[in-house]
Amino acid sequence: MSNLFSEIKAQVEKHKPTIVLPEGTDERILEAAANLAKDQVVTPILIGNPTEVRAKAIENQIDLGDVTILDPHNYEGMDEMVKAFVERRNGKETEETAKEKLVDVNYFGTMLVYMDKADGLVSGAAHSTGDTVRPALQIIKTQPGIKRTSGVFVMVKDEHKFVFGDCAINIAPNNEELAEIAIATAETAKVFGLDPKVAMLSFSTKGSASSIETKKVSEATKMAQEARPDLVIDGEFQFDAAFVPAVAQKKAPDSPLQGQANVFIFPSLESGNLGYKIAQRLGGYDAIGPILQGLNKPVNDLSRGCNAADVYKLSLITAMQAINQKVTN
Repeated sequence: MSNLFSEIKAQVEKHKPTIVLPEGTDERILEAAANLAKDQVVTPILIGNPTEVRAKAIENQIDLGDVTILDPHNYEGMDEMVKAFVERRNGKETEETAKEKLVDVNYFGTMLVYMDKADGLVSGAAHSTGDTVRPALQIIKTQPGIKRTSGVFVMVKDEHKFVFGDCAINIAPNNEELAEIAIATAETAKVFGLDPKVAMLSFSTKGSASSIETKKVSEATKMAQEARPDLVIDGEFQFDAAFVPAVAQKKAPDSPLQGQANVFIFPSLESGNLGYKIAQRLGGYDAIGPILQGLNKPVNDLSRGCNAADVYKLSLITAMQAINQKVTN
């Protein structure tokens, strides 16, 4: 775990991206913001009433130093932001409704990212996933060719590193959506230094069982392969056939994966959520995420049970995503 974040930190601190933390009166957010600023890795922006934010910091013996605090109720650029929001929503909002929404910390923070006043956003310590994701989908929106965002976990234990998706957003993706998730997850894996080898998981390996569920995964595999022939993507696989070389030799000897998959695409949110938690709790893996993918700019969602270290780490990941998106764009 520490090695992974040491690598990320070394890359991020060269650029010092600006990350918005909308929940400015949460002590976990305050501690993380102070540490990010002190370490000079990321430039944090806190959202909230400056008096209330600093009072909360003092109460918790946190030194914010000169961390920027922006107040949606007293923001000099609000007129510009309202205009940009109305234009972006394309007739779905009036100036009046825009002003009402933009005092919400997540909408306000997301607009800062959209308007290039920040590089990414991390929220969710005190808000639901919907509160974090909804503004991102309405304002930042998904990348060209991607219809929906998805959520992945990077699973880390010692030198071992894998990516699991979708474990956070899409309950029952169809074949087209599953193919899209596979491609997006492969790109996310590259951010973490992996050469992605993607396994499309099922309870069947290469037609060993036949059902609506296995056919969905098989079709998704073909769609992903056709869309991105440059990526190593194969399926459908049972987990052991994707992960254990000896089993792969028996069940799928002609597969390019050869039991060496490092990216695992689950057929449903149910299986993905169970899979990452089993690896975490029984396998002793650290689960980093959920990391949202497919958006034009990075927005990530914290667990409400997070601690300050989780906020710090997800801020680094968000910064890393922002750097990579600028390079690829």
